[in-house]
Amino acid sequence: MRKKKPYHALLDDVTISRNGDTAIITYHDPDVIITHFKPGGNIKKLTDGQILDHFNQTIAARNMLAAAYNHVAVEIPPGRPQIEYFEAGDQWTPRGDVLRCIVAGDGRNEDDVFVHIDENELSLREFGKLLSTCSGWGMRLIFVPEDELEKTPAIEVREPDKD
Repeated sequence: MRKKKPYHALLDDVTISRNGDTAIITYHDPDVIITHFKPGGNIKKLTDGQILDHFNQTIAARNMLAAAYNHVAVEIPPGRPQIEYFEAGDQWTPRGDVLRCIVAGDGRNEDDVFVHIDENELSLREFGKLLSTCSGWGMRLIFVPEDELEKTPAIEVREPDKD
């Protein structure tokens, strides 16, 4: 299960320990990610309350930025490369925020399933590595007919028909 993001906390909600110049903030809720926080200055002189105040300020700033952010997904124009090979990481990376691709294979074996992006045939492993470059982001997959990759379909939010 994916861990929850840290949220504004009270001292009763967390345990704070120290490791060098880092405060380790552990929520009592095990579903919240443990945070390694560097408040700056001499951490040994700060109380847990002061560390948490600094931390909560960063949470408030994060929330304000998120509320003001208006995401516009960039789609690479047709005919231009949507992905590029990042040699140092030995993986493909997306150039934009939208990928037009085709799934191929019979699905009997994961080695027989490929994702075609432009002229590139990526194995499921290679496609997974490409997706890992977007870790922390959400993703929606919309399946469309192969000849309609450049169209945004109408979307209905409902349960699928039984037949």
